[in-house]
Amino acid sequence: MASVGCVVGSVCRNVLLQAAKSNTGMVSQLHQRLLSTGQFQNLIVEKRGEKKNVALIKLNRPKALNALCDALMLEMTVALDDAEKDKDIGCIVITGSDKAFAAGADIKEMQQMKTFAETYNANFLTDWDVVSKCRKPIIAAVNGYALGGGCELAMMCDIIYAGEKASFAQPEITLGTIPGAGGTQRLIRAVGKSKAMEIVLTGDRMSALEAEKAGLVSKVVPVDQLVDEAIKTAEKIAGHSKIISSMCKEAVNASQEMSLAEGLHVEKRFFHTTFATNDRMEGMTAFVEKRKPNFTDN
Repeated sequence: MASVGCVVGSVCRNVLLQAAKSNTGMVSQLHQRLLSTGQFQNLIVEKRGEKKNVALIKLNRPKALNALCDALMLEMTVALDDAEKDKDIGCIVITGSDKAFAAGADIKEMQQMKTFAETYNANFLTDWDVVSKCRKPIIAAVNGYALGGGCELAMMCDIIYAGEKASFAQPEITLGTIPGAGGTQRLIRAVGKSKAMEIVLTGDRMSALEAEKAGLVSKVVPVDQLVDEAIKTAEKIAGHSKIISSMCKEAVNASQEMSLAEGLHVEKRFFHTTFATNDRMEGMTAFVEKRKPNFTDN
C-alpha cells in the first residue's frame, strides 16, 4: 500500500484540505514540479500510435491496485491538461494494469475523513470529474478490477473497452456509504434504472461480458490485446478533425442533460457551426474529389 504515490497522498492530505478553494494553484504547483522532474509518481504517460497522436495515460499504483487518491487525481489533471494543449494529440486512452484498472478510491485515505464537516469543507471528490470535462475524446481500456471509483473513472470516459477478465462494481454499499463520483448518476444512463439499482444496492460485480450486454462496455477483447485495440480506435478518432470531434463529443454529452427537443436543437446548431470551419469544407471537397481529406483542425 505504501507506494510513493500513497506517501505523497497522505502528506498532501492536510495541504489539500486547506487549499480546497484554490485547487488551481495546487495543480499549477504540481505542473511546475512535473516540468522540472519530467516524472509522474502515480501515472505513466506516453504518446502512442503511428503518428504519435494518441496520449496513453496508465495508472501506476501497483501495490494499491491503482486505487485512486488525491495525488493521483491531481496528476491526472495535469496529464489531461497537457494532452488538451498538445495539438498533435487527437484522442486519449486511460488504462491500468492487467490485474486492475482501478480497484476503487483509496479507503485508507478516505478513512482519515472523520466527520461530515471535514469531508464537506474539503469538498472531497469534487475535482475528480476532471476526466469528464476533457474536450478531447477519451477511451477507457479496462483490464481487471474497475470497482467503485475505478468504475466511475471508466464511466467518465467516452468509450469503454474491456478485457475478457475485467469486472465492474459499485461496492460502496458494503462500506456503509454510496458512490460519490458519479456511480448513481452515470450508471443509470448507461444500463437503465433496474440494472443500476441492482448494482449499487447489492455491490455485486459485473463481468466484462455482462457489462457489454448491459451497454456499459462497447467491446470486449482478449486481455493482451486490449490496449492495442483501444489505441487502434484512438488513432482512427485522432485522424479526424480535432475541432469537429470535440463538437461531436459535446453534442452527444448534451443529450444526457436535456430533453430530446432541446438536444435536437443543440445538435442542429453544432451542425450549422461546422460550416464555419475549414475542415468541414475540406472533408466534403475531399469526398467529392474521391481523395483522403487533409484536416488542419480549424
